[in-house]
Amino acid sequence: MSTWIIVVAIVLIALLVALVLLARARSRALAPSAPPTPLPEVLVSQVQARPTLEEEPAPLRQRLGGTRGLFERVRALTGEGTLSAEQRDVVEEVLLRSDVGVATTRAVLERLEAGVPDGVAEGVRHALLEFLSRDRGVRLGAEEGRVPVWLFVGVNGVGKTTTIGKLAQHHIDEGRSVVLAAGDTFRAAAADQLEQWAQRTGADIVRAAEGADPGSVVHDALGRARARGADIVLADTAGRRATNANLLDELRKVRRVADREPGQVVETLLVLDATTGQNALSQAREFLDAADVTGIVLTKLDGTARGGIVVAIERELGIPVKFVGVGERVADLRVFEPAAFVDSLLAS
Repeated sequence: MSTWIIVVAIVLIALLVALVLLARARSRALAPSAPPTPLPEVLVSQVQARPTLEEEPAPLRQRLGGTRGLFERVRALTGEGTLSAEQRDVVEEVLLRSDVGVATTRAVLERLEAGVPDGVAEGVRHALLEFLSRDRGVRLGAEEGRVPVWLFVGVNGVGKTTTIGKLAQHHIDEGRSVVLAAGDTFRAAAADQLEQWAQRTGADIVRAAEGADPGSVVHDALGRARARGADIVLADTAGRRATNANLLDELRKVRRVADREPGQVVETLLVLDATTGQNALSQAREFLDAADVTGIVLTKLDGTARGGIVVAIERELGIPVKFVGVGERVADLRVFEPAAFVDSLLAS
């Protein structure tokens, strides 16, 4: 009997505790909440404009910082009238280290030895500009009823496909309609890379399966360009090693197709990597006859590249540099301007 009494007492105590806890919870819920802490006043009187991803292009001298650093010793040379032996040695070393090349360096020194009435740096400037005096205009028009074609050649890895994409953006920004021909059917992902540029720029593109005939791709691109009234075709080509005779034969064939109605090749641009220095000259010589090159695009001129290769290419090959790449952005592919280039190296 006493056990039952204890059990009943425990149950009653538990119920009493539960009722007390429930009453406290209800009283907290009904109590008014404290007012929220006011936010501090914003201590900004002027809102800045939201930054954009498209920044102004950096000055050329900044992009060519490495090469400009090489020419610092030339800029520091003083004196007018006659070139001293010490000054000659400085100029020779700087030019050779900047990839101007032996033949061009010798030609510059011959001009300086004739006299430097305005100073050594100014004498070097005049000599370099003399070697960069070629016509570097680009052709955009074709015969009536034909579509102008820019053909791009060069070995793999020089930035050829990227160059085509950036130039497509430039053409479209100037109001032209563009068709891209993915003629590099031998390199894996080349057409995919060019298609990404087509999507980015709004250009049309013609491509085929990997290993397809490059000439047929260019032919189909010309047909689409004529049917849609496009203003220009930018045609990629294969880029295996230039020493491969089969590649050079293929380039000749693609050029014949591109230059046949309804197309007309108005520019053949050889893309070279500036960081390869004098090796770029060897590559160029292999392509000149096979592709009938009309201009050079020199990529990767910023960074570790030594800009003197521009002068060597023009003087030794007789082909004008028409565009230079000095960065990753579209705006970093620039029309080559000799005076701006030389001044970026020699101006104080």
